Amino acid sequence: MLTAITTMDEVKVIEIKKSVFANNDKDAANLRRELKGKGVYLLNLMSSPGSGKTTTLIQTLNRIKDKLRVAVMEADIDSNVDAVKIKEATGVPSVQLHTGGMCHLDAEMTRQGLDNVPLEGLDLVILENVGNLVCPAEFDTGACRNAMILSVPEGHDKPLKYPLMFSVCDLVLVNKIDVLPYFDFDLEKCREYVRMRNPKAQVIPICAKTGEGTDAFAAWLLQEVSAWKKEE
Repeated sequence: MLTAITTMDEVKVIEIKKSVFANNDKDAANLRRELKGKGVYLLNLMSSPGSGKTTTLIQTLNRIKDKLRVAVMEADIDSNVDAVKIKEATGVPSVQLHTGGMCHLDAEMTRQGLDNVPLEGLDLVILENVGNLVCPAEFDTGACRNAMILSVPEGHDKPLKYPLMFSVCDLVLVNKIDVLPYFDFDLEKCREYVRMRNPKAQVIPICAKTGEGTDAFAAWLLQEVSAWKKEE
């Protein structure tokens, strides 16, 4: 059985130091190789602030935690709010990464976080990256896959305005579909714009508040981890 990293009312906080970016791609490839050797799948989840990353994770973790051994790394400039939420709402081990003002994580910073996660026996680690549609997309964290959340209030044109983010993501979750009637958001145009940036990216509409659509995200994760573990 996986031992929790923290007690229910106390979350471990790790101060992430600024890293050197020149060899980030090499560092990321090395980290992926090491995680593969340990049998640990790393998902990098990105979005703008307020899109619903943490709420989406809570819904999803409660659907997969009995099927996969999972831990979460929450990255923010400061505070431990999200790590506490994850731990209290799901019981899943969670650590908080402080970036010291950095608006993203790179591979070395991700490694520093993973050094504080008991990887032995884990199947999946989910990294909730810093809320930002620009910087996080520029740095390979060493993750197996990238996913992002676009919320309805942000508008369906974001794939046109932030091309790199949508180009590097394998999955786009369109959150807050419960408020579609109140916003000028065209889901089909959004799908079209995502395909323009990345024809292979999958789009899943969800409502993290009610849980609608999160079964599909959970199924995607379970399939991803299963297929990855079978790869040579």
